[in-house]
Amino acid sequence: MKNLIKHILTVLIVSGVLLTSCKKDFLNTKPLTEVPSDDTWKDGALSAAFVNEIYNGLGNGGFDEQELASLSDEAVFTHPGRGINVINEGTVGPTNIGWTNNTYEWGSMYNRIRSCNVALQNLVKSTIDQSLKERLRGEAHFLRAYYYQQLVRYYGGIPIITKVYQLGEADYSAARNNYADCVKFITADCDSAITLLTGKTMDKGRTSVPAALALKSRVLLYAASDLHDIPTAKAKSAVIGAYTHPELLGYISGDRTARWQAAKDAAKAVLDAAGTGYKLNLASPASFDDAKTSYISIAMGGGSKATFVDATASSELIFARYFVAGKDEGGENVGLNNGPNGYHNWAGNTPVENLVSDYENIDGTKFDWNNPTNKAAPYKNRDPRFYASILYDGAGWKPRDKISGNVDPANQIQTGSYQVGSGTLAGLDTRQSSIENWNGSWTGYYVRKFIDIDPNVVDNNTKQFIPWPFFRYTEAVFNYAEACIELGQDAEARTWLNKIRFRAGMPALTESGDALKQRYRNERRIEMVYEEQRYHDARRWMIGPTTLGQKLIFITVTGTLKPGQTAPSPYKHDETIYNYTYTPAIDNGIENRQWLDKMYFLPISLTEVNKNLKLIQNPGYN
Repeated sequence: MKNLIKHILTVLIVSGVLLTSCKKDFLNTKPLTEVPSDDTWKDGALSAAFVNEIYNGLGNGGFDEQELASLSDEAVFTHPGRGINVINEGTVGPTNIGWTNNTYEWGSMYNRIRSCNVALQNLVKSTIDQSLKERLRGEAHFLRAYYYQQLVRYYGGIPIITKVYQLGEADYSAARNNYADCVKFITADCDSAITLLTGKTMDKGRTSVPAALALKSRVLLYAASDLHDIPTAKAKSAVIGAYTHPELLGYISGDRTARWQAAKDAAKAVLDAAGTGYKLNLASPASFDDAKTSYISIAMGGGSKATFVDATASSELIFARYFVAGKDEGGENVGLNNGPNGYHNWAGNTPVENLVSDYENIDGTKFDWNNPTNKAAPYKNRDPRFYASILYDGAGWKPRDKISGNVDPANQIQTGSYQVGSGTLAGLDTRQSSIENWNGSWTGYYVRKFIDIDPNVVDNNTKQFIPWPFFRYTEAVFNYAEACIELGQDAEARTWLNKIRFRAGMPALTESGDALKQRYRNERRIEMVYEEQRYHDARRWMIGPTTLGQKLIFITVTGTLKPGQTAPSPYKHDETIYNYTYTPAIDNGIENRQWLDKMYFLPISLTEVNKNLKLIQNPGYN
């Protein structure tokens, strides 16, 4: 035992001698898996990596399983219990804020804003290449502006934080800035991004001068809208009228005409800087087939398979979220999330009849269920964008045998029930499907937009790489046209709106005044469907009661054999054999929607209010 102890002591003494004979900073060696913060801003690649990571706050864009479309009159989320109904049924409050996508969520956005502040604070004194420094600063200004914009269009005025808080601060709380100051700050960040990025070549998926201009255009358009003009908002809503801090929600005074002019000028700057868009130079409506292909091509971002779309449609995208084949990203599952259950998909955000009815007839007249012709054949002779956006009973789709067996050689969507002999057959894409009965649409429709049209991409087991359009050229056209209408410049508005109409194969608008405004709003609704526009548009226009608060309307389709006819086997849609009836009806079983004016703004969660006692809650939530 004594020998063992003696041996251990000898080893320790020798080790001590060796340690003291080594370099004095041996124990201060930098870990190989970490980079000290100070070193980040001395190295161009490390600085770029830091800013690159801030882009992760964009998430999947709008391609999460639950989509903002289902907070609007575009869609209903098929699977209950996810918090969407909390908002749509008006039970939302500070203790139960319902579902919020991370790209709007308070804490998530402020985490990203902090990263932007860290970058901007350190890049100013960085020793990296000047051109790279300017580019990274420009990107950080844009991303900070974008994340603030996400919060402002949900909550109104929010705390503007530009410092980087450290441990041991005396006070971490911050009051909300008024709405006007938030708009001023965001647009100033956009201007900084424009200045710093001018002349820089930007990779696909990064921000750019046109992207910063597009963000500024959107922010100024919202700022001029009814919800943020407090005299107008008070006249339309008693809840807002009774709120004691209206400056948090909008402009309490000032020249609204000047705000519309600023919105017009900002939109025109986008149009001048971002090219000419995609096929917006037509002198008359495109043919039906060309119009449908064009819209599909836009939805695919000019990507997908060149055989099926026009690759030049990528010119429409100003700023987009692209997905990488080598990464397993949630946005690659847009087909799985929303496609028909008869193809083993999940039918997540299914279109409602409230949306479908707003697609015009091909001659530009309004679709009307009281019109016998429309009622008898509701899916014939409609706006070409309808066929590129919605899957309906009898619509042709992908080869079903690639995923579900040879049960549907006609490859048609089946959302109805059909007479077969003395019995009834449930369609393959219903909730009584023989293929899969738990992921079926309740509404009678499925999404086609954004789902890859390549027949080899069957959606449930194949990733799709469709870019999410944060900003596209057509949004700037709409922004410009809306500002023109509000400024009484109807002829100019019609000129630009008809560029979109002609590309879509639809006849020109001829209205003026309020009639033109209503046609414009419907045109924007249809063209930008499922692009996270409608929820915000309906709120800023203050038309929530007649749109977001509508009761949901679903469609029931029934096929009855004509006298003397025999049902085909397997079933297929055939109007020579079947008489089809289409019955729209209100359904409150999934969501019993209602509109309360407090829903013009979302509540700040009680958790955030408890952490920051300077926060003032939004109207209707105290």
